[in-house]
Amino acid sequence: MHSRLDACFATAREEGRSALIGYLPAGFPTVDGAIAAMRAMVAAGVDVVEVGLPYSDPTMDGPVIQDAADAALRGGVSTADVLRTVEAVAETGAPTLVMTYWNPVDRYGPARFAADLAAAGGAGTITPDLPPEESGPWLAAAAEHGLDPVFLVAPSSSDERIKRVADICRGFVYAASLMGVTGARAEVGNAAAGLVGRVRAVSDLPVAVGLGVSSAAQAARVASFADGVIVGSALVRVLLEARRRGAGESEALKDIGALAAELAAGVRGAVPASA
Repeated sequence: MHSRLDACFATAREEGRSALIGYLPAGFPTVDGAIAAMRAMVAAGVDVVEVGLPYSDPTMDGPVIQDAADAALRGGVSTADVLRTVEAVAETGAPTLVMTYWNPVDRYGPARFAADLAAAGGAGTITPDLPPEESGPWLAAAAEHGLDPVFLVAPSSSDERIKRVADICRGFVYAASLMGVTGARAEVGNAAAGLVGRVRAVSDLPVAVGLGVSSAAQAARVASFADGVIVGSALVRVLLEARRRGAGESEALKDIGALAAELAAGVRGAVPASA
């Protein structure tokens, strides 16, 4: 059975391009503000949305995402708010995933979380800190509710590890382009293309590259060798900067839409990788 992510990547492939995946944490600057920003991203050309579930111990997140997630937590964002965000974004037709550390799902109850995420129209989850060896209960819950579980591989992953992760993924494999925490960088790690090749040697799933993409030219470069381009920190930074300068919601939405449109042009080949 084909999922919404399968259909999304198939459509992008038919159009001769990569899929653009955009991340924002739920609840920042407010729950409704985050929903509006995510919907603006979709309107500007983002194909898949990752809704971040803010967590108090985000071991993989860089300072930009941490700042926004901390603000969301101080604002009282809850798992129920995250699910409401998923529902509002999924209404656009874009496949909508929750990016979450495992502890909040474990506390909520994996079976209950899967049921509630599916009921909200969610397409799946990305769980960066859930080891494949401990993923059995989540894989069962996700399968029962038609959700795609996405896991990460990194340049340091052995070939055996890559195969183990790819075998349990559905939808796509998340390839972290470099070691370390998330964050926009001047150059996306050179190991990314090699990592994509290593995944493709053991899996037919699409491979999406994240961690470091911040510009249309970088998006175009990654799109030249990956099936998906994931952008998080650069989009979050737009909302943080809007808040710092006291911009209103309409201005913040205009800004995030503009960046999403630039990135969409990059993955669609309208911007050269060397720009």
